[in-house]
Amino acid sequence: MAQLYQTQRAMRNMRQAAMQRGVIAILDVGTSKIACLVLRFDADLRPVADGVGSMAGQSAFRVIGAATTRSRGVRFGEVAAMAETERAIRTAVQAAQKMAGVRVDHVIATLSGARPRSYGLAGEVEVEAGQVTGADIGRVLAACEMPDYGDGREVLHAQPVNFTLDHRSGLADPRGQIGQTLATDMHVLSVDATSIENLLFCIKRCDLELAGLASSAYVSGISSLVEDEQELGAACIDMGGGSTGISIFIRKHMIYADSVRMGGEHVTGDIAMGLQVPNATAERIKTFYGGVHATGMDDREMIEIGGDSGDWEKDRRTVSRAELIGIMRPRVEEILEEVRARLDAANFECLPSQQIVLTGGGSQIPGLDGLASRILGQQVRLGRPLRVQGLPQAATGPAFAGAVGLTLFAAHPQDEWWDFEIPAEGYSNRSLRRAFRWFKENW
Repeated sequence: MAQLYQTQRAMRNMRQAAMQRGVIAILDVGTSKIACLVLRFDADLRPVADGVGSMAGQSAFRVIGAATTRSRGVRFGEVAAMAETERAIRTAVQAAQKMAGVRVDHVIATLSGARPRSYGLAGEVEVEAGQVTGADIGRVLAACEMPDYGDGREVLHAQPVNFTLDHRSGLADPRGQIGQTLATDMHVLSVDATSIENLLFCIKRCDLELAGLASSAYVSGISSLVEDEQELGAACIDMGGGSTGISIFIRKHMIYADSVRMGGEHVTGDIAMGLQVPNATAERIKTFYGGVHATGMDDREMIEIGGDSGDWEKDRRTVSRAELIGIMRPRVEEILEEVRARLDAANFECLPSQQIVLTGGGSQIPGLDGLASRILGQQVRLGRPLRVQGLPQAATGPAFAGAVGLTLFAAHPQDEWWDFEIPAEGYSNRSLRRAFRWFKENW
């Protein structure tokens, strides 16, 4: 735990140093693509008031370089082949640097797999002086008992999501208020440690320093949910290539995250097997002709499969769109059924609002929102990431929800427990009972 705290603390300091120098890179390492955005922070543009939520830090930066490359060596959102992933990261970062005309040393990265697990923690203390101070807030955070999240796992996010003072709940910053008992709720997200270590190794091999790490499900929610949805309660379903991320927000904080180890590439694989074609051909057919609702017209709409095998008959085969939909729909339904099971486990139906937002590259299948609303039984809309300054038109689609969310996370990360001073003595694995000190810039 102590080592994790120091690592996260060092990354936060690196991020601040990079922002003061004015340039930092965003790296979205996915199963189907690797995207890199270069951000320039300008002191003249920096927002005067600290914001919280999706629009926070919106005016603090502009995108000056952007590049994507086909992902190699990544499966289920996790690094599977180090050398290939390293080459792909290097390609994306170099292209983005070339467009920006600057060299970048620090990156903030996101990862989508790594089997995330959510925990809700609670702590309570008596207010010492009758008026809540920063020290009281530190003590109540320290009073949260850490769960036994198992060996081989690390905490990726640990965020205070709510403060209660004498039964007055929903306080964002209770400092200065008068009361007797201060309580807090904290959300902790743990992931497989090896997934983080492998990604960190690849980034270091590219001569880059990691200045931050975030869950893809979290940052996709930041960029795709509008302020009201984040406030009242909503789920973001980020359908990527190798995994589908799930995050639930309320009162502008993430309170749950999970992932399903299936995504758009599994649909492509089904098409490749069903039609006996290469994956590249299956991806093209899915992109241009795919869908999940068959109508009478689809029986008559014939798709030329094409190919260059040299077999005249095989290369001129056709398939009806209804057959293609028949291949795609079962896998899409399977993914959505898994998503529903995760939402049910998180008691999503207990939230005051149950809006569901689909985003990610896999969400672009025609008719998916209608199918999702039937399976998930809620209001479903398709989400696009917020517009950020300088972002190229090609990077504004749902596939870039994670990358855009990471720019907002970089500009204004929410408070986490490693943002606070913790004395080194008395560290234990199960408890955070020690004096915290809140940094002035975070509160």
